[in-house]
Amino acid sequence: MKVTLEQWRMLKAVVEHGGFAHAAEAVHKSQSSIHHAIQKMESLLDVQLLEVKGRKAHLTDAGRLLLQRAEQLLESAANIDSLAASLHVGVEPEISIAVDQTFPPEYISQVLEQFANEYPNTRIQLYETVLSGASEALIQGRVDLAIAGAGVSHFLAEPLFAVDFLAVASPKHLLFSSCSEAEPLVIDDLTNFRQLVTRDSALEKNIDSGWLKADQRWTVSNISTAAEMISRGMGFAWLPVTLIRKSLERGELQPIPLQTGGSRSMMLQLYYARQDCVGPGIKRLAALLHGCCDEYGSNY
Repeated sequence: MKVTLEQWRMLKAVVEHGGFAHAAEAVHKSQSSIHHAIQKMESLLDVQLLEVKGRKAHLTDAGRLLLQRAEQLLESAANIDSLAASLHVGVEPEISIAVDQTFPPEYISQVLEQFANEYPNTRIQLYETVLSGASEALIQGRVDLAIAGAGVSHFLAEPLFAVDFLAVASPKHLLFSSCSEAEPLVIDDLTNFRQLVTRDSALEKNIDSGWLKADQRWTVSNISTAAEMISRGMGFAWLPVTLIRKSLERGELQPIPLQTGGSRSMMLQLYYARQDCVGPGIKRLAALLHGCCDEYGSNY
């Protein structure tokens, strides 16, 4: 016969509540049952677990060490019970979501933090994508949800909010010495300067969005990397205001004065991979995303 989890729970209750009487009330057992259980544990383990000092029961050194290990087992058992309960009511064990890098990282962090508190047993697979990367993930069935621009056909979509893009460069860039308020630049003026382009994260079909066919093209995989390089005067690019607002406020980046084309806009959509099979976790995650965008989207 071995020590059971229930016996470890009784011992933990005695320690947490300072005695057998309060422990009995907490675990809905009689004091005699708890006394007997702990005596049985000490007999099986051949170790003294408790010692009484005054009116309170305290762990011995051996008891403290053993209970610390047992608490890990108790926590694992509780997690298993919670997971089983979640699966019983149809909560997804895992949700995969592709998120375009133009979506504010603080939004997704806030949403996933709240989701984790409400659905602690659901694992999240987060894919940070660029251009057609989210579309590819949907088509290949690798994700349950995707946040991407318009144009992903055959999937149910709901609008989230519009992302504005600005043509920007460092205030130190040579672009600004060749223009004035009276004579803004035209698109063709930019082709002689280095343009930073973010690489499409799709593996099968890549899109060169916004490239002006300049010879001095540099390609990176992350929009934040492009923003950092541009702030150092290494080129120009159209970047989402969602990621560069602070750099604009600090004067590290500056909008390029163009007659036309200096700003663009893209509506981010929330796509469902399977509209006929949406579980409670996916529904809640979608609701949190909409709520976050409704509350903070106007700031962008």
